[in-house]
Amino acid sequence: MSHGFLQYSHPDQDDMTSTRTPKPQTVLDKQNKAVQKVAKSAAQEIRLIGGIWRRTPLPVPASAGLRPTPSRVRETLFNWLGQDLSGWKVLDAFAGSGALGLEAASRGATEVWLLERESDLVRRLQATQARLKAEQVHIVRTDALSWMHQPLRLGYFDLVFLDPPFDDNLFWAALEAALLCVPIGGWIYLESPTPLASLPQAETKVDVMACLQVHRSGQAGTVHFHLLRRVG
Repeated sequence: MSHGFLQYSHPDQDDMTSTRTPKPQTVLDKQNKAVQKVAKSAAQEIRLIGGIWRRTPLPVPASAGLRPTPSRVRETLFNWLGQDLSGWKVLDAFAGSGALGLEAASRGATEVWLLERESDLVRRLQATQARLKAEQVHIVRTDALSWMHQPLRLGYFDLVFLDPPFDDNLFWAALEAALLCVPIGGWIYLESPTPLASLPQAETKVDVMACLQVHRSGQAGTVHFHLLRRVG
């Protein structure tokens, strides 16, 4: 599936034989820079906002591309999903700080998997898991897309969280992989720098949006968030 350039010349150098064309900057590039600016100035700690671990602090290291989901977005998301996730199996595919997956565990999810490829973040997640004695939480250092494509994941989860690095443009690939992990009626949550319809196009093996229905969506600052339900 497949979903300008500016030229300039220096006003004081008319004798130059050519002008230099800067690297194109798309709207998505500008939005990514805005998100990164906010992330750099963000607090180095966030707190869980609901369930048995409410108010528990989570460390947020200064790591490139790390954007913990803000508390007001998490509050909105779990208002949509419901506050009690007892019995749910949940996957946080790009875990980072672990805020989304741990919020689900705090609200009763019986099995939560946190996937993260950065070793330092994995160690921090493991330390938080040990501190909370969260036996229902499983942490794996891995590439999220490869992990989700494994046959054993087929239809296993009730809910998949997707908050991929914005610079990597993994949105459609992540949605396609997440489709494998949830059954019909299952939920997928996605964060992105633009509304879903405005995301840069990418090749996928299936028509992702033919399989998904947008249940709810919102925006908080530079971040757009979407709750999707698998319908096909």
